[in-house]
Amino acid sequence: MLKIVSSLQENRKFRIALALCAGAAAAVGALYLYHHDPYSYPLPCLFYLLTGLYCPGCGAGRACYSILHLRFADAFCYNPLMTVLLPLIGIYIVVRGLDWVITGRNHVDSKISVRLLVVILAVVLVYGAVRNIPVFPFTLLAPGGLAQIW
Repeated sequence: MLKIVSSLQENRKFRIALALCAGAAAAVGALYLYHHDPYSYPLPCLFYLLTGLYCPGCGAGRACYSILHLRFADAFCYNPLMTVLLPLIGIYIVVRGLDWVITGRNHVDSKISVRLLVVILAVVLVYGAVRNIPVFPFTLLAPGGLAQIW
């Protein structure tokens, strides 16, 4: 195992090939989601099926579908938090991947504040709890809830 890791750190061509394969897999996934209609064939949420409660990710499939079709307001209606965090996650993945391809090491994670990660985790957990409160302003956070006012 250690030999594989050290060979990855030394062989830039292999790292580039792996990064291109990961990018191709992401493109295939995006292409599938672009043509997959989540309204006809929704992606089931196991947490929702087991508990009847919305998880922080409920509505993310429909939101990603809407983003791929450039309907950002619809995406925000399905999952506002994911719509805001998705560009940040995408930037992190691209920068982290480029750093790994170029240097073979991880210089990005040490630059991210642990406090920031704790705050993001707290926001996600609170969002997951608040969107299940069955009172008017909070019901807007349920998947498709904001569509009531737009």
